[in-house]
Amino acid sequence: MDLVPWRPFRGELSSMRREMDELWNRFFGETPFFRTFPEEWSPSVDISETKDELLIKAELPGLDAKDVDVSISGDVLTIIGEKKREEEEKDEHHYRAERYYGSFQRTFRLPASVQGDKIEAIFEKGILKITLPKVEEAKKKQITIKVR
Repeated sequence: MDLVPWRPFRGELSSMRREMDELWNRFFGETPFFRTFPEEWSPSVDISETKDELLIKAELPGLDAKDVDVSISGDVLTIIGEKKREEEEKDEHHYRAERYYGSFQRTFRLPASVQGDKIEAIFEKGILKITLPKVEEAKKKQITIKVR
């Protein structure tokens, strides 16, 4: 028989600590209230592929088309932009700020060759939609299997 030290409040204290952590997270969220270093801002992107094209949709709320630059070099597509900070009022006091400002860059290596001269970029309601038509060689082709 082993001797085990008796800790009368161990279960109650760890339960209370867990409840306090949950309360803190509900009030302030999962992220720390004060950030030591500002985080980079990076837009969310959806990438899809059809038989004939690649489609990239980037979520860019608060930006205008003039704030964004799209370029392609070989098989690498780059989206660069800047979200400018609004003018602050002198009487305004911030208790918590979660909106990010500043420049961003997203780079994607394309899985197929595209027709660079036929790429189309449309900016509407804060969404940048880039359509990249594939070259004929990159399109998926069905190969018939012959039986001998």
